[in-house]
Amino acid sequence: MSTNAVSTSAVSTDSATNLDRLRDRNRAFAATGVRLEVPALPFLPRQELYLITCLDCRVDPAQVLGIGMGDALVQRNIGGRVTPSVIGDIAYAAYLVGAKAPEGPWFEVAIIHHTGCGSALLADDSIRRGYAERMGVDEQSLVDTAVLDPAHTVATDVERVRQAPQIPDQVRVSGHVYDLETGLVTTVVPAGR
Repeated sequence: MSTNAVSTSAVSTDSATNLDRLRDRNRAFAATGVRLEVPALPFLPRQELYLITCLDCRVDPAQVLGIGMGDALVQRNIGGRVTPSVIGDIAYAAYLVGAKAPEGPWFEVAIIHHTGCGSALLADDSIRRGYAERMGVDEQSLVDTAVLDPAHTVATDVERVRQAPQIPDQVRVSGHVYDLETGLVTTVVPAGR
């Protein structure tokens, strides 16, 4: 057995999980061989994109943008917000490009916020306070997380990436808003550094 393969004999089938319902889809995917058509590491995705978007199930980049396997690096979190951890992940991807292919091509970080974002609930004092207590974090650190005006928050996050000293100038950054009602993505901040 390959060192990358996972032994299925050690997996218990005593209790079903929600993922079990998708295992047939996984077997169908594995049979297609699509996974073999992606770039090898270190790689740049085919579309030269690093997407940051919300974890909301209504905002799946594979559906909204037609992103296929190997097309983009995709990072999803609450609100699609740029956090210190996200900056670190972008910096890592950029470091790999600089170390392995300094002549490029480099990639664009495309940040996408959306209308009707559930992160807006963090603007409610009691919800924010309860979540902060559960997470063991300072409530004030969550105030900026709420996406109430996606055009404003995406512009703020574009600036966070552009101002991060860990991100080289070769990485371009853009900001977009996905409208849940129309299904359209609109550019708010064009790609640039």
